[in-house]
Formats: sequence, structure tokens, C-alpha cells
Amino acid sequence: MSCPSFVAVVAVLSFSLPLAARPGVVVSPTSIGERVRARNPELAAARLRIGEALGRMKQAGRMKHPELELGVEHDPRWREQRIELGFTQRFPITGRLALEKKISLTEFQSAEAEVREVERRIIAEARAGAVEVLAIGLRRGLLAEQADVAEEFAGMLAAAVAKGEGARLDASQAKLEAAGLAVEVRRLAAAEIEAIGALKPLLGILPGEPLHVAGGLPEPALPAGPSDPAHRPDFQAAVLGVRAAEEGLALRRALRYDDVEAGLFAAAERSEDAPNGFDREALLGLRLKIPLPLWNRNEGAIEEGQAIKERKELETMALGRSIQLEAEAARAEMEEWAGLFDEFTRTLIPLAEAQSAAAEEAHRKGQGDLQTVFRARDKRLEIASSRLDALRGFHLARVRYEAAIGQP
Repeated sequence: MSCPSFVAVVAVLSFSLPLAARPGVVVSPTSIGERVRARNPELAAARLRIGEALGRMKQAGRMKHPELELGVEHDPRWREQRIELGFTQRFPITGRLALEKKISLTEFQSAEAEVREVERRIIAEARAGAVEVLAIGLRRGLLAEQADVAEEFAGMLAAAVAKGEGARLDASQAKLEAAGLAVEVRRLAAAEIEAIGALKPLLGILPGEPLHVAGGLPEPALPAGPSDPAHRPDFQAAVLGVRAAEEGLALRRALRYDDVEAGLFAAAERSEDAPNGFDREALLGLRLKIPLPLWNRNEGAIEEGQAIKERKELETMALGRSIQLEAEAARAEMEEWAGLFDEFTRTLIPLAEAQSAAAEEAHRKGQGDLQTVFRARDKRLEIASSRLDALRGFHLARVRYEAAIGQP
């Protein structure tokens, strides 16, 4: 009775009915990204930030409304009157409006990057959850096959006892081992349900809607390609934050000078010129108001903007370094897990299978005790479980690595 091969363990993950025959949502690690983009409610809410930024961009850089002025004067007897009508408009003498438009465009691009960052984070979390579900399924499949083998061995011993050729204590012990494995299979089934429950909100699954995770965990294969922080949406947003800070500093400098006010006015006047009667006059003129920057040159706001710009630059540098370190750590972890998986597969699993088979053969021939068989089986199961742990650890590290480098 040899330990089931890794391919057989993966096959056990397939349930008795094909996925297409079971109702509900079926996802795989490769299709999770598409599902998150289409159905995740948090991501749908985050996309509204783009609409907010678009509205601000449309509103930015607009001139103030013109002002219409009307004035009427008269004496108590209404013999002399004066009517004046004026039209004024404020004009910036700096590039303030253009700077406001540039800042709003940068903020719009930053909002897009922030939404992509939310998407990256949710997809990474969902992919890690899918790996957990698949890993639990693999372990459950391994234990299920071990339980079948133990049940078969217990049946063989019970038959030998019935013929008077075996010890009843050995048969009872074998039955107890098979029952313990069956209970562990049920515990893992509950853990799988819990992992699926944690995955459902990330995929936008409706209440009462079943979710099935298809596919498997392939053998470790290290990805190629260097890590570049520029691919990460949060780094892109940080770079845009630096640009917005630079544009904001330029705007603060432009605000040292207030707007110039220019206008036209027209006036009609009726005045008494005794004893000659009444005179009527019409006037048309221009007005111009130029503010003098004597008391406030916006120095404090400019100093604040300079500090904001420098802080954004340092934060962006720190984030880029953190991204590179995160990718390096995840890749090193992948390499370690891949090495462990290879060692289990090439060396330890064959030795454990050979040892277990030899112990069972010796017991059948009456040359070994049942405890030796149980110890060999436990060791084989422990090594097989450790190999699954290495496979799970590799794929979780790969999810972190792909998220760190901004891979969609």
C-alpha cells in the first residue's frame, strides 16, 4: 500500500460531480481578477472617486462671474437724477487658472491610480484566499485516501480475527486509526467551508449563492523578470502626488498677487442749472482696480507648499524602496519553498513510501508488530502533509510577489 502520488492527490480535489454540473459561481486562481473587477462592491465604490475627481477637474480653472452694478441717485424733490450702470470682471494677472486646471488633471490621474491600487489589493487578497481553499482541499484529499487505506487495512485485520488468524487488539487499533482519519477529513471540510466564506465577499457573491474554487496548485516554478516599482499603482499615485505638490507650490506662489478688476460703466445725469434750466449729460468710462501686494505675499502658504513637496518626494522614495524589498522577500521565500518541495518530492516521499510498504509487508508475514506499521504510516502522512505545506507556502509567496511587482 504505497502513499498516493502528488498527481493522485490533486485529482482527489475534484469532487464527485463535475463543476459544470453544480450550481453556483466557479472561479479559479486565474479568473479571480476578472471576477473582482466585475463584482467586488468595495472596488465599485472606489471607482466613484474617479467621478468625483472628474467633476472637480471640470470645475477647476474657471473665472469668477462678472458683476453688474446699478446705481440711482436723486434729490428729495426728484428734480435732479443720476443713473449709472456698470459691468466689471476680475482677471488673474498670473497663471492661476491654468495651474488650477493642471492640479485637477493630476488629481484625476491620481484617483485612477488609487482605484487601481484598491483593485490590486483586493485581487491579491482574493488570490491568497483561493490558494488557502485549494490547499485545504488537497490536504483533505490526501487524508481521505489515507482514511480509505486505513479502512481497508482495518477490514483485512478484522477478517483475519474472524478466521482466528489475528489479534483482536490489532484490529481494534487499526479501526480506531481509520476513524481518526475520517474525523480529520470532516474537520478539514469545515475549514474549507470557512475559507470559502471568507473569500465570498471579495468576489461579490450574493447571500445563499454557492462558490466553488476550481483548478489546482501546480508544482513550483519561479517567475522571471525583475521587479519595477513603477508598475505598482500606489507608487504611480505617489509620483502623481509629488507632481501635484509641485503644481500646488506654483499655485501658492501665483496667489501672491490678487486678481485685477476691470469694468465699463455708463451714466446719465439730469441736473438743474438755475436760472438756465436743466442740463442733461451722458458719461461712458472705464474702471481698473489693481491690488497692491503690500501686506500679504502668501509667504506662509508657500513655505507650507515647499514642505509638502519635500515630504511627498521622501515618501515616494521610501515607498519605492519598500516595494523592492517586499518583492525580494517574496521571491526569496518562493525559492525556499520550492527547494523544500523538491526535496520532499525527490527524496523524503519515496523513502517514506518504501518504509511504509516494508512495514506492512513485514506485518503480513508476522515479522513486525502493528505499531511499526502505524508509525510508518504516520511518518508518511506527516511528510506528505509537509510537502503540501511547502506547495501552499510557495503559492502564497507567489501571490505576494505578483502583488508586490504590480502584476495584474
